[in-house]
Amino acid sequence: MSNNTPESSPVHTPLNIAVLTVSDSRQLAEDRSGDALVEGLESAGHRLAERKVVRDDIYAIRAALSHWIADRMVDAVLTTGGTGITGRDGTPEAVTVLLDKTIEGFGELFRALSYEEIGTSSLQSRALSGVANGTYIFVLPGSTGACRTAWNRIIRAQLDDRTMPCNLTMLMPRLKEA
Repeated sequence: MSNNTPESSPVHTPLNIAVLTVSDSRQLAEDRSGDALVEGLESAGHRLAERKVVRDDIYAIRAALSHWIADRMVDAVLTTGGTGITGRDGTPEAVTVLLDKTIEGFGELFRALSYEEIGTSSLQSRALSGVANGTYIFVLPGSTGACRTAWNRIIRAQLDDRTMPCNLTMLMPRLKEA
């Protein structure tokens, strides 16, 4: 069995995951990327903690994230949108200052996998991940395909406590160590 797939285990720990869509043009009814993330997390046995759409404004993004970071019931947050390089793309800037630690390998791996799908256009993605107050944050592009790639090829396995040899879920009890 590959290291990237969950091994057989009788127990799966469902997590509470919030989804934040950053967009100046989409509302919840048109949010296909957010829909894909919700579908992915629920099909993996996790629970949707809450879902919001906010405008691409660093303070609106930080307000939504800060609420979930402070909520002990939210284990992870998936954001979609605002990761490009245009003037209005500000999600990485909004999120980075909130992180206690970054998970550098996430963005690197995401861009490598995206390269397989979209070629050199993958360099435009500023996807990132980190931990804030014991909550995992994943910052994903706004495209539905990118969200599916990130969930199906990286996040799903890392938020599954059955993935061996290790996963992010098993580290959760230790994230707030001093």
